[in-house]
Amino acid sequence: MAEFNVRYLDASRQPVRARVTAADAGGVAAALGLSPAALLAVEPAVPASPPARGGHFPRRQFAQQLAVLLRAGIPLLEALQTLQSQDNPPPVSAALTGVVERIQRGESFSAALASQPQAFDALFVSVVEASERSGQVERALFEQASYLAWVEQLRGKLVAAAIYPALLVGAGVVVVLFLLVFVVPRFAGLLEGVGGELPLASRVLIGVGAFSGRHPLALLMMASGLVALPWWGWRHGLREALLSRLWRLPLIGPRLHLLALAQLYRCLAMLLLAGVPMVSALMHARGVTAAHLRAALDRATETVRLGERLSVSLQREGLTTPVSLRMLKVGEHSGELGAMLSQAAGFYDEELSRLSELVTRLINPALMLIMGLVIGTVVVLMYLPIFQLVDQVP
Repeated sequence: MAEFNVRYLDASRQPVRARVTAADAGGVAAALGLSPAALLAVEPAVPASPPARGGHFPRRQFAQQLAVLLRAGIPLLEALQTLQSQDNPPPVSAALTGVVERIQRGESFSAALASQPQAFDALFVSVVEASERSGQVERALFEQASYLAWVEQLRGKLVAAAIYPALLVGAGVVVVLFLLVFVVPRFAGLLEGVGGELPLASRVLIGVGAFSGRHPLALLMMASGLVALPWWGWRHGLREALLSRLWRLPLIGPRLHLLALAQLYRCLAMLLLAGVPMVSALMHARGVTAAHLRAALDRATETVRLGERLSVSLQREGLTTPVSLRMLKVGEHSGELGAMLSQAAGFYDEELSRLSELVTRLINPALMLIMGLVIGTVVVLMYLPIFQLVDQVP
């Protein structure tokens, strides 16, 4: 059993929040004694357990391989046992064993997946659960694999764009520490006996050099603390604070907004193609939607629940562009809304490459300039007293 934070409409059609215990997200409505149509949002009250030590569960590979086996005509249980028999890491083997055992007891595939929250998130389980009702498990797994591949590609490109700035900052920190621990103390010893009034900055540098020469470990610990502080802040609210401001930047913000819309469209497309009803698809997509879009998506979900078309609701809440709006309307008229949403998301994939190029062009030169100024300042302050001493020689 798991706990969920739920928003739903009560008998007077007013939104209400509650904390509910249920076997999975699909059982929340039954636990409340409500129709699934009355639910506005369902979110896990406690994040899923982290993957066991040794690596995360490869959901994309699992979905892809299982879909191929099912397409070949192999029954579900036999296909899962085939995947289980591979040479898998211990966490993967444990998850597959749990799924196989549940199915052998007579449980549904989605319930078996839900029993392994460290391997399969609520979105994955919801797609499989809906596909079981529509008889399209194979197609849903292919859609899930395609969506996860896109997410991995997105993450990979962003990480690749951040590698060079991280290396640049790391190299700069190492150079500064080398100067402070090994070079500045030696200059400090030479300059302590220099007569005349030294500039304030040079005196401070000499004091730092003398301290680092006497207590190098203390300086390294302080430097480690300065490195660990941003990491700690990133895990305790700094990430959200930075992201909330990135959306407002003039150049990066609009591209980030398009990428967030593309992720929303891809998730909705996957859910709709798997047979998930529209309102449920919107509710499940909320969990992967950018934080700054969730309030607008909640409002759109409520209007769609009341019978409004998806294109109208998303347009009113600013969740469309002219191109995506046209595609949504075409999909609504043709009955291929899932396919149109997927095409609308693909239309903006090029923005990812442009965003990474923009970040590289803006951040890398700025970081090089900053690190150059820091290192140059330390070097100049070391030599400034020597220049002053030379000037005093008759």
